[in-house]
Amino acid sequence: MTKIIPVVMAGGSGTRLWPLSRKMFPKQFLPLMSELSMFQETLGRLNANLDQNNNLTIARPIVVCNEEHRFIVAEQLRKTKDQAHSILLEPVGRNTAPAVALAALDSLAQDEDPLLLVLAADHVIREPKAFHDAIAIAANAAETGKLATFGIVPRGPETGYGYIQAEAIDNKVGKVAQFVEKPDIETAQAYIDDGNFYWNSGMFMFRASTYLKELGEHRPDILSAVEKAYQNKSQDMDFTRIDKALFEACPDESIDYAVMEKTQQAVVTPLDAGWSDVGSWSSLWEESGQDHQGNVHHGDVVTYDTHNNLIIAQNKLVAAVGVDNLVIVETPDAVMVSAKDRVQDVKAIVKQLEHSDRSEGVFHREVARPWGSYDSIDKGERFQVKRIMVKPGAKLSLQMHHHRAEHWIVVSGTALVTIGEKETLLSENESTYIPIGVTHRLENPGVLPLEMIEVQSGSYLGEDDIVRFEDNYGRQ
Repeated sequence: MTKIIPVVMAGGSGTRLWPLSRKMFPKQFLPLMSELSMFQETLGRLNANLDQNNNLTIARPIVVCNEEHRFIVAEQLRKTKDQAHSILLEPVGRNTAPAVALAALDSLAQDEDPLLLVLAADHVIREPKAFHDAIAIAANAAETGKLATFGIVPRGPETGYGYIQAEAIDNKVGKVAQFVEKPDIETAQAYIDDGNFYWNSGMFMFRASTYLKELGEHRPDILSAVEKAYQNKSQDMDFTRIDKALFEACPDESIDYAVMEKTQQAVVTPLDAGWSDVGSWSSLWEESGQDHQGNVHHGDVVTYDTHNNLIIAQNKLVAAVGVDNLVIVETPDAVMVSAKDRVQDVKAIVKQLEHSDRSEGVFHREVARPWGSYDSIDKGERFQVKRIMVKPGAKLSLQMHHHRAEHWIVVSGTALVTIGEKETLLSENESTYIPIGVTHRLENPGVLPLEMIEVQSGSYLGEDDIVRFEDNYGRQ
């Protein structure tokens, strides 16, 4: 049987789906189409049916993600009982050509030149059987030394995607004639009329050695930089850390520009499997089930005489009257309203927030941490209130603050609190106080989640006022 290692590219910030998707918790980790996140759905597609029907062995995946998202990846793998071949941490973003090279080097270090199936973590594919059949076809081409890409059979003239022009398709594979950039509407219609153009999906299949060979031929500077960074990797729990200084020296380049547009070995496999990259709010509306008035609702939503809207309510009742073709997204700390035909400009709002140094462009109000999470429920001058959840058996770092004191109140569960040299066990409705400058630590020794309220007070309440002396999760 042919062995395939999926390479799941889980980087990216998904700014066009703000305020649900934010830099520190982007769209690939959100449950946009089901109860599972898009990352989890990507892994779930590679199930036993693919093995049984197509004589393929699907190995555990290599996940490539940003360092900031490592604990989100680990937690979502744990929840679905998936295990990764490895989790490679990119210290900085350098686009897809270097990321895939890291995965290829990692696969060769642990295997005998497997086929790599490169997938984005944030795509929708509604027909897994058609996807599996296309994988088998691409695998046959990859075994002969080809670099296969999956071309989406277009549903119409789309200006938001790049296109792949194929030569004559033979046995469901065609040599790539050219890659073309996102076209205007007239050019896109001409591509559809031609019949030999496909949407560029950004998914690939090739042998690890074949990709590295082609990368070395066309962009030896990228290959050299990635090899040096990978050789200086280090292991941190379940994560493989790539040397930051060496990886920063790597050119920023996509796999299309670096390899696929230059190689003579590129082929395309047509894919008609209900694919979407859910790259905007309008595409999420299109991919979701609309009611008889064309509306898509999530959460506590009440409407009257409204049509063709996408309305998401996470925290409050959202009521809409007499509006059409809008996107309304309510979260605990932000509300976004956009005309549905202007949603591509949502990223401009994110840039404004970043320029204003506002946290809403980067963080959600509830922030995931390796030990659990915290939710900033109130904030004012010289005080902040957080709801804290600590997972069973988890503990926060041994730390100290220069500018704030903290009050901890246990709502449910049991807390083991270290303040200075003293340890105290707190139960429900009990509390403690940590003065400014005192070393402290919080731990959940129980088997149930620990729920707490933390009240901070002081002259500065930023998250960077943390001096860590000891940490179980490798944070500085």
